[in-house]
Amino acid sequence: MKRLLWIAVFPAAFAVIRLMAQTPADPLIQGYRETEVASVSDAMEQLYGQQAFMSHEMRALEKTKFAGPAWTVFMKRDENKNGGAAVQGMLDAIDAAPPGAVYVMSVENGGDYAGIGGLMATGMKMRSLAGAVIDASIRDTPQIRKLQFPVFSRGVVPSTMVGHYRFAGVNVPVTCAGVKVNPGDMMTADEDGVVVVPKAHAAEVLKKAQELDFQEHSTIPLIEKFRSIKEAVAKFGRI
Repeated sequence: MKRLLWIAVFPAAFAVIRLMAQTPADPLIQGYRETEVASVSDAMEQLYGQQAFMSHEMRALEKTKFAGPAWTVFMKRDENKNGGAAVQGMLDAIDAAPPGAVYVMSVENGGDYAGIGGLMATGMKMRSLAGAVIDASIRDTPQIRKLQFPVFSRGVVPSTMVGHYRFAGVNVPVTCAGVKVNPGDMMTADEDGVVVVPKAHAAEVLKKAQELDFQEHSTIPLIEKFRSIKEAVAKFGRI
């Protein structure tokens, strides 16, 4: 009886949940979720000679692993008197983001300012975003931890961007922590860091990364068996 009442009162919410249950996972995104970020980084370098990993300063607030297409936001340094109105666009970008996207915020010289806090993280969680990559710091870490929403950033500070930055674009090419990111590029992250794969190369890079993953995971039992890393690596050629 209670279940029927819930459906009657919240038909729209029920429809969304039912749709999510019926929608199959994107095999490309799922593949990246199941592949180590280090292997993706190696695949990008071997195939295209590109270092596609972000600065080592970009660290996760909590242990995490996620992947999804980039939903980019650019914030420009600008001392202004417009307060919240000047940064409204970064909030609108959250509400416009599709489920499964990764919110990628490029903040001009923003290391000492918090790009997001508990309210924005809550919005991202409710929009079913896969995670956030913030080229600045964050704040409200107790709330973000409670949400269990995955965020990579340069650090933690109590400051705000309001009054110091203005919104300068959504779904535009940006540079985030030293790497160029275009809207829709594949973002993949785990405890090793964050890697960006151009969407045009995402399928090829995933295939190569999966091969590297297999080689690495196959080498470990041989090291244990031979008690020699030299012999094991000689067989698979993977370090």
